[in-house]
Amino acid sequence: MERDVTSLSGEEHFEGKLCSDAESLSQGDKDYDDILELNQFDGLPYSSRFYKLLKERKELPVWKAKCEFMDTLAKGRFVVVSGSAQSGRSSQIPQWCAEFCLSARFQHGMVVCTQVDTQQAVDLALRVADEMDVNIGHEVGYSIPLETCCTNDSILRYCTDDMLLREMMSDPLLEHYGVVVVDQAHQRTVATDVLQGLLKDVALQRPELRVVLLSSDEPGPKQLAHFTGAAAPLIRLESPGAGEVVYSSTGDGYFCSALRLVLEIHRCEGEGDVVVFLVTAQEIDLAHDLLSHEGQSSPRDLGELLPVAVHPGQPGNLPLQCEEEKGRTRRVFLTSSPNEDFFWAVSSIRFVIDAGLEKRFVYNPRIRTNSVITQPISTGQAESRKQLAGPTGKCFCLYPEDRQLPAEARPHIMESDITSTVLFLKRMEIAGLGHCDFIDRPDPGGLMQALEELDYLAALDNDGNLSEMGIIMSEFPLKPQMAKTVLASCEFDCVREVVIIAAMLTAPSCFVVPSADLKPEATQSHLKFQHPEGDHFTLINVFKAFKKSQVDPHCSVEKWCQDSFLNHTSLLMADTLRVELLDTLKRIELPVSLPAFGSRRNTFNVKRALLAGFFMQVARDVDGSGNYFIMTHKHVAQIHPLSGYGAKSPKLGLPDWVLFHEHSFSEDNCLRTATHITPEEFLQMAPQYFFYNLPPSESKDILQNILNHSHYREETPSPSQETPQEDQTSDRCVVQ
Repeated sequence: MERDVTSLSGEEHFEGKLCSDAESLSQGDKDYDDILELNQFDGLPYSSRFYKLLKERKELPVWKAKCEFMDTLAKGRFVVVSGSAQSGRSSQIPQWCAEFCLSARFQHGMVVCTQVDTQQAVDLALRVADEMDVNIGHEVGYSIPLETCCTNDSILRYCTDDMLLREMMSDPLLEHYGVVVVDQAHQRTVATDVLQGLLKDVALQRPELRVVLLSSDEPGPKQLAHFTGAAAPLIRLESPGAGEVVYSSTGDGYFCSALRLVLEIHRCEGEGDVVVFLVTAQEIDLAHDLLSHEGQSSPRDLGELLPVAVHPGQPGNLPLQCEEEKGRTRRVFLTSSPNEDFFWAVSSIRFVIDAGLEKRFVYNPRIRTNSVITQPISTGQAESRKQLAGPTGKCFCLYPEDRQLPAEARPHIMESDITSTVLFLKRMEIAGLGHCDFIDRPDPGGLMQALEELDYLAALDNDGNLSEMGIIMSEFPLKPQMAKTVLASCEFDCVREVVIIAAMLTAPSCFVVPSADLKPEATQSHLKFQHPEGDHFTLINVFKAFKKSQVDPHCSVEKWCQDSFLNHTSLLMADTLRVELLDTLKRIELPVSLPAFGSRRNTFNVKRALLAGFFMQVARDVDGSGNYFIMTHKHVAQIHPLSGYGAKSPKLGLPDWVLFHEHSFSEDNCLRTATHITPEEFLQMAPQYFFYNLPPSESKDILQNILNHSHYREETPSPSQETPQEDQTSDRCVVQ
């Protein structure tokens, strides 16, 4: 595509001209509009909307720093910018980076800007394309899991941080890009920290690459010194400042205090939306129900009270999807997110209610599950929340002013399961990036557990390097255990069924749990999908019923999902992921068997495939009453009430042995998504040295006795002509 670059003839001229242009813009120089009659990105005349948005952009706090930013970007390889959610940093700075790349005539590549949240990546791309007066998907695009809207010629692309990491598997030096913008660096997610660690190595090999970090809080000295060994240039954006801040001590009663404050604001305060920061998803849902009820009974002259539940990480509920309401409507955004940037484009917020607490998942490598802790937010988060209300708004902090908040949030990489991360880094070693210089190193216990788990899954060879199995596993956008399960399904001729299970368990849960008055109806509706072999097979039933409703001309899919208490968006995501997994299998030339769901042989093979990946998640009912002893760490848990076994329906009794997908330890101590297995099936599929490394227990003694005295291989269903012999299967799945 031809682009007008006559006014920006080269990098040297650009550096000298840049500041004068930025200063002219900041002063509102009318002559600058004449220079930009033709869009430098597509060569077409600017629309009238461009000039309207340009006027709004000049009012953003970030605009005053354009000259300083562009000068720093031209002179050095690293720039750090700190500014609040509504300063304009996430929308304006990537555009300026695109101008920089354009000035060099794409000599060093395009611009990519990472986001933590998928919806934010999409919303920002749409907004920036509008501001740049170009078409989304062409000059500006986005790339998120399961959806890509860009071309190879897109000058600016927004994507999630994990998508850019996956892209590095095929392009480890990111040679397609001239500027990499890492937004929301203050959140210190696992993917963002890994990306920063790898970018340090990439920058050493590509001196022309520019790296820009955007942060809501001012980064600490360690993060500032990460790339250069000395403090990287830091640009602080002007803050509009917080309005009135009111502190109060509520003890443990922050939830009721928050709801009372919402109603008081609606009765007594002027116009403006409200953001309420709670702690858990359950509190969000309960607050939504209570405020909906109160809103219906409030006087009409106050206007409508519209609660909006914002669950981070779940599809279809972000505030930008709420249309601007006509008339006197006050929206109340209820969230537990640590990400204040969710509300970057909601300019109508005037009131913030902050509980001052957050829920964090801390991975325990010894028991291979997460513990949930509730702790105070950091001082940076507290300040960001205050600024959301703007200089004329109010922030109600439901904690005393003298409470000592942590200086900064603990990096997630120090308290998360990093098995997937280690698999990725092993893959990057093959690609030539053998060193990831972490800002904060992972927990040693978690690192050892991750290496041990990959070894059990046959992803590593005897030297600790990635095996052929591990290389193939890293091709899938799945956790290692599920990736191994999909690969095993190719050998057991049950690919179609296992891919559905993998997609359904990777997408958000499709089961809708309504309020108490509709819960019996929902339970009854879910029972019709129940499969006698267990929850994994129930997921296949749900998905097949969903696909059947899609092709039924007399059926509305959305209405069918609503009547069945199923999440339509989650099922669509699962379907898209299923197609992607099948495409990946075909791309790497692995066999995809025909569907055979319902046959005895297929059921047996699906269980074997599940055990090939999840043999570490097996439990035994020790007393016949549903107390399940988990083999790996000698912990006792119960099956979740929403499971087919938990419902205690006539169809399913309590099995002696189960394979489970997840153990929610701190929340309810329950096993989620469980399927009945036999000890013989477990012994056949579990690697020998995993079994012998299990801690001593009565359950292990039972298995050892079966191993010593039974010929369980002869008792398994005889394989078909296309199925490998059982002994060959055992050799394949056991890591020697």
